[in-house]
Amino acid sequence: MAEDNFMQRISVEKVTVNMGIGNAPEELKKAKQVIEKVTGCNAKQTLCKVKQPKWDIRPGLPIGLKVTMRGEKAVEFLKRALAAKENQLKKSSFDNRGCFGFGIKEHIDLPGIKYDPSLGIRGFDVLVTLKRPGFRIKTRKIKTSRVGKRHLILRENAVDFVRRQFGVEIV
Repeated sequence: MAEDNFMQRISVEKVTVNMGIGNAPEELKKAKQVIEKVTGCNAKQTLCKVKQPKWDIRPGLPIGLKVTMRGEKAVEFLKRALAAKENQLKKSSFDNRGCFGFGIKEHIDLPGIKYDPSLGIRGFDVLVTLKRPGFRIKTRKIKTSRVGKRHLILRENAVDFVRRQFGVEIV
């Protein structure tokens, strides 16, 4: 059914790369260099929203970095990130709405990235959002609407898409 109907085709909407640092300004600078080197995009700081006295953080402090990629750049990065995971994902990585995420423990696992002793080794999370044509109705400014039940991306649809599109084995 998905091959016959253009409106049922699934594609990658965006890939978000998150890196948590904590309350350490000098580590934030090093991590920013790492995430920009890995993704090729400018990183944006994420700020703390809640107070955690045990971790010495409070609202407004920068505690991490994120990069959002769309289009061909997102697909190319996703292929490299899946290669770092040896093209294997757990079925529990997928949520009920078809999005999925996984973590990479060391950034030097990505193909083409060399170790730099001054930056150290960092890990990050890769989160992927999938879409179908027509999903714009939920985010447009005028007359927003819901996506119908038959048009939603389910876990099984997402697993099948990742298997076919990227050659990933689901464990």
